Amino acid sequence: MHAPDPAATLATLRRDRPDLVTPFERALPGARAAVLARLWGAYAREPVPGLRRRERAGDRLTVHLDQGALTGPADAAEPYAPAPGGLTLHLGEVPYPDPAALARALGHPAFAVELDNSVANLALARTAPAPAPTLTGTLPQLEQAVVDGHPLHPCCRTRLGMSTLDVLRYAPEHGPVVGLHIVRVPPARWYGDGPPLLLVHPWQREHVLDAYPWLAPVGRVPARPLMSLRTVAPAGGTHHVKTAVDVRMTSAVRTVSPAALHNGPALSALLHAIAPPGLEVMAEDRAGAVLVDGEPSRSLAYVRRRLPRLRPGEVAVPLASLAAVVRAGHQLPDPLGFFTALAGVLLDPLLHLLRRGVALEAHGQNTLVVLRDGHPARLLYRDFGGVRISPAGLRRHGVDAPPLRGDIATDDPDALRAKLLAAAVSGALAEQVAAFSRAYGIMPALLWTRAARPALRDGPLPVKATTAMRLATDPLTDVWASLPNPMAG
Repeated sequence: MHAPDPAATLATLRRDRPDLVTPFERALPGARAAVLARLWGAYAREPVPGLRRRERAGDRLTVHLDQGALTGPADAAEPYAPAPGGLTLHLGEVPYPDPAALARALGHPAFAVELDNSVANLALARTAPAPAPTLTGTLPQLEQAVVDGHPLHPCCRTRLGMSTLDVLRYAPEHGPVVGLHIVRVPPARWYGDGPPLLLVHPWQREHVLDAYPWLAPVGRVPARPLMSLRTVAPAGGTHHVKTAVDVRMTSAVRTVSPAALHNGPALSALLHAIAPPGLEVMAEDRAGAVLVDGEPSRSLAYVRRRLPRLRPGEVAVPLASLAAVVRAGHQLPDPLGFFTALAGVLLDPLLHLLRRGVALEAHGQNTLVVLRDGHPARLLYRDFGGVRISPAGLRRHGVDAPPLRGDIATDDPDALRAKLLAAAVSGALAEQVAAFSRAYGIMPALLWTRAARPALRDGPLPVKATTAMRLATDPLTDVWASLPNPMAG
């Protein structure tokens, strides 16, 4: 499996892309520090293996582990904090400026491979021309403005299975146009509600389809990859397409499960029926897969997602793109007013749904704000894999939950609350607070005051423990950490 580390990436660039060698070498120290800072943040707050206790003395934090005492600057462990240049952690007396070397010292060699790949791909991403800091343009252009990937996960740019040249061909931060392949499937081997035509990512076409000679490619259309590399926007189309790509990105191999094929249309209909004013769902209206051994194949599947209807003067901006554009220097005429409106557009409809038993995993990639003449007007939500539904909660409001597959249904109020708050508040909103505070010099406490709602004032805020999950026996089971609640009181 391809998992180029910085040295292998550099060797490939010297051979095939000498124009990128110098930019890559310049970007590498910052990329290494950025991944190390994400890893340090995880050790500072998550239930990582071997954890004994944590203690802070002045500006230094010590995390006591079975493997020894890990120390570093406390500020660098804060969520969304910019990584200081030359960041170095110490395990005992040994300095570690490299996250993969630290992971190996802590006894996690497989994780170290992922971190090395993340550093290499993050440095490669930072060689791409910086986009202009603007909140206009097409949705693919805005999505491709997110260069650094997941803001908290140390595997923010891991793509295990892709070569360096694959990343340059297919990753959104490099701005490519890719070919979305159309493949004819024998009707007896088709699972889905549309014609027996499979939509296939070009990486998957090159690496997986040869094992199925009875699948017949019949054409392709140009498309642009979105923030999620495997989701593409066909040129001139009315839908986005989520494809299957057998590559590990951040924490998971990005295939399409049979549950996703079933749940997407059902959840689209439910959420369309109960969504409050100000929230629009990007419906999943078609899905299909190839039957292999009588079952829908995760590797040979796709989901089609309808684009939002935008009025004149409107633009849809993913929240992760908004934070990236703000950090890049976009000047808002009234940043505090913009943020106040943004907090209302984000939180009020999500909390409305939570009271009815629906928790959307509204993180920065899945959640978009519609700007009307440059001002937050309404919310869009897409991708239902992380949604949690309480059948009992819906029944109390006169709504029957549709039959769903997988782990989506739960009547545990704590699980519903954690799912929403970890994504929408500790994730999407907290990233906006950090970006607005640094870009416009606004105190974070003032921004959090504008966001505060009664339902958010109690207790600490949950945050997904992505590193602890990655190191767990079952990396797909949710694990939570907690953060101090800046709205408490």
